Amino acid sequence: MSVLTELDRRGDLPTKELPVKWAIVIDRDLPRGLQANAAACLAASVGVAVPAIVGSGGVDASGLAHAGLPWTGCAVLAAPAAVVRRIRHDAAAEADLIVSDMADIAQRADAYDDYLAALARTEEPSYYAVSLFGPRPAVERLTGRLPLLR
Repeated sequence: MSVLTELDRRGDLPTKELPVKWAIVIDRDLPRGLQANAAACLAASVGVAVPAIVGSGGVDASGLAHAGLPWTGCAVLAAPAAVVRRIRHDAAAEADLIVSDMADIAQRADAYDDYLAALARTEEPSYYAVSLFGPRPAVERLTGRLPLLR
């Protein structure tokens, strides 16, 4: 998959009709604060990896400016930890996907360098969440019929 460009933006289409999809799958059993943190961190990661995902900002009727949002939308889905792990593993084999993950060690580290050091020592981290962005069929194949996070 090519990285999105300005020409690829289809803000005129409903998100279900776009050729790309973005989904974040979060461990449904985590406390809400950890879930929210994982989603926010993965969104930042995807924003860097795919800058064209963020649409232009707008101004409301009162003149107040609003920052751009992802024109693709983002499904935030819930799954048991074992399913999050399986999706992360299977997604690694999909060349067309942009995959970001939140390992448990990331949320326990006091400093980013500590996280990187712990990651380098860990063969199979436990995942709190995984983000998939890419061709709709690949994302949907991996996320199946997972429910929305509630």
